[in-house]
Amino acid sequence: MEMPKPSAAHQRLHVLVGEWSGEEKLSPSPWGPGGTATGRSTCRLDLDGFFVIQDYVEEKDGQVSYRGHGIFGYDAASGEYAWYWVDSMGFVPAAPSRGRWEGDTLIFTSSSPQGQGRYVYRFADDRTYHFKIENSFDGGTTYATFMEATYRKR
Repeated sequence: MEMPKPSAAHQRLHVLVGEWSGEEKLSPSPWGPGGTATGRSTCRLDLDGFFVIQDYVEEKDGQVSYRGHGIFGYDAASGEYAWYWVDSMGFVPAAPSRGRWEGDTLIFTSSSPQGQGRYVYRFADDRTYHFKIENSFDGGTTYATFMEATYRKR
């Protein structure tokens, strides 16, 4: 029996592969006063091209303020993309964020006891993407921007 190979849907995630950095604008939130930060992530292919592994570090005021680790994949059974995320806040996700492509934009959504999230990756080209995190604390009725950034491949 031949091993499965990544589909075109899996390969769409390969646009994330590389070393990225950019300035982030953080809004005041329950987690801090907001301000600017620098985000850096390294994304690599793993498990024969089925998954993209992400390591992320945020620096604010000259010090590492936040770290995260993500795994991006494609769920062929549901036709959705999945993004598993754990970070230095220590929350264990109940489930991955689920997403879909809309043109050049990959949009994930999540729900947890801490609220709802929307994560938007808009690719300007193969070396630049814009990222936005929006949060809702009222059951998804209204969303507020938590963070916006533009990342460039190093």
